[in-house]
Amino acid sequence: MTTSEAQEQRETGRQPHPVSAGPVVQLPTAFGDFVAQAWTDLVTGAEHLAVSSPLPPVDGTAPLVRLHSECLTGDVFGSYRCDCGEQLAYALEMINEFGGTLLYLRGQEGRGIGLANKMKAYALQEAGFDTVEANEQLGLPVDARCYKAAAQILANMGLHEVRLLSNNPDKQDRLAQAGVRVVEMVPTEVPSREQNIRYLQTKKDRMDHRLVLDMEPAAPVAGPRGFEHDQD
Repeated sequence: MTTSEAQEQRETGRQPHPVSAGPVVQLPTAFGDFVAQAWTDLVTGAEHLAVSSPLPPVDGTAPLVRLHSECLTGDVFGSYRCDCGEQLAYALEMINEFGGTLLYLRGQEGRGIGLANKMKAYALQEAGFDTVEANEQLGLPVDARCYKAAAQILANMGLHEVRLLSNNPDKQDRLAQAGVRVVEMVPTEVPSREQNIRYLQTKKDRMDHRLVLDMEPAAPVAGPRGFEHDQD
């Protein structure tokens, strides 16, 4: 047990979630120059990636933090069925400009149900079910994600107070339970599309996501670094 883990256990009474860290390396990207560090959840074996600005937060504020669940269809293939890829791009732009860290959480595809089950849920959505109903029809949790490893990674990185880049208040609650204080929720809403407006409306109505949702969906305008984003 490291010194920081022992201190956390004394202060919170919680057993630290076991994670291990790899080396910090340079990561130049289309969104700016970052440093990256791989982390392994020693319980599940999942490998996560911390992508951080090398600069301190602007104006000495708590750092921006994005917990980004892996979404192969959105992040890699640019699927319009969700807003994940555009939220990822927006978060990296914000962190590059204002400082902070993005934790890319692998093994959380489809809110934790996995890629194959997500495709089954998509088929049910095409038959008329919403994203919540589809998971229920498959006998799966609406949200099966766990943030214990994420919270421990943040703690080990010294990020005990953060400004959370998210529209999902459940992430704030889960981090608080794990000992990471969210001092501010910073919205990451990106323009909706015809293909994802029902999905986003369901997240707003049934999962309490803090979304405004314009009545007329609009696609983001391509800019020199990918997307321009409207903030609510």
